[in-house]
Amino acid sequence: MTVHPLGRPLSAPTPEPTTVPARPPRRRPSARASVDTFRGITILEVIIHHSTGVALRHLDPGSGPYVAAEILNRTLHFAVPAFVFLSALVLTRSLLRRYNLRRYALRRTMRAAWPYVLWTVLYALWYVWTEQRSPQSITDPEQWRSWLLYGKASFHLYFLLIALEVYAVLPLLVLVARRRPRIVDTLMVGIPLQIGIYFLNREVLQLQYPTSSVLWYVLPLLLGVAVGARLREFPQWWRDHRWALIALMLSVFAIYLPEALKYLRTGRATPVLFDALSWAYTTLVALNLLGLVWRMQLRPGPGQRALASLGIVSLQVYLLHPAVLQFLERWQPPSGSDAQVIATLLAYLVVAIVVPALLAHALRRTPVSLLLFGR
Repeated sequence: MTVHPLGRPLSAPTPEPTTVPARPPRRRPSARASVDTFRGITILEVIIHHSTGVALRHLDPGSGPYVAAEILNRTLHFAVPAFVFLSALVLTRSLLRRYNLRRYALRRTMRAAWPYVLWTVLYALWYVWTEQRSPQSITDPEQWRSWLLYGKASFHLYFLLIALEVYAVLPLLVLVARRRPRIVDTLMVGIPLQIGIYFLNREVLQLQYPTSSVLWYVLPLLLGVAVGARLREFPQWWRDHRWALIALMLSVFAIYLPEALKYLRTGRATPVLFDALSWAYTTLVALNLLGLVWRMQLRPGPGQRALASLGIVSLQVYLLHPAVLQFLERWQPPSGSDAQVIATLLAYLVVAIVVPALLAHALRRTPVSLLLFGR
């Protein structure tokens, strides 16, 4: 024992406490980056889906590659419900933070209504110039009515029409969002409501093109509102339920795919069943895709950053890529063996992604981009 010079015993020196290195705080995914990544994956799905449509025109019917293209085409058929879901989510959060209808209406008009009208005109002219339609169609009022009211100037423009309808109804749905509905409850309400709309349309409304109406996407719309109202809770909710959601999605897909292939091959499907399966499958894909994107944000890498970069210009790529694919197919139609056709189509797929994306990024924040794309 150590003795003090005056004779008093001293206690043993106290050892310094061991410093335990603090665990780094868990990275919280960025909502903005997650939204951009979601858009990037979805626009990639759109271009692959449309490219498989080109493939089916050039592959040998009944061959292995042809059947694979059919399956891929029907599997990658969730873009519009996914975009509706994401639009509802993003705008619900925006309106909950700042409910300014004047500002909201002006921004939506510039970002959606103007591009829709402009690109309807541009694609009407494109189809005449490429001899896919007669010049007389330009002077036919009935054609313009169909093009503007149903998004039929090109096969892909109906989404912008649906987006406009989503923007119109969302200020009302914010009243629902303020009550913060639970996601599972929204699914339980949305599924029968969507089926009810199917019968309402069949017996009463009889819409000429129901898939060009927001009524056909009520389930992903309501789900987007619910997730938007509870976005901070969503990563944990999805983590807790992911295996059940993925198993349910795969189970629905197993029943959906044969019906979807039957519809692709014959133009006919079992009434109610095909639409119900399509709604269930595409909505579950959108929900699981958002969960996957949040997980990707925990360890972002080059792939995720590339998808986010593509997502930033997703609207521009969406508008431009059909013209690129059509130009390439008409300029040099894929031919030869199935392997040669697939190789050509893969090259066309890359061009249809890269060229519009590079052009859109080059034009960003310029008056030309504002004029052409509203952003």
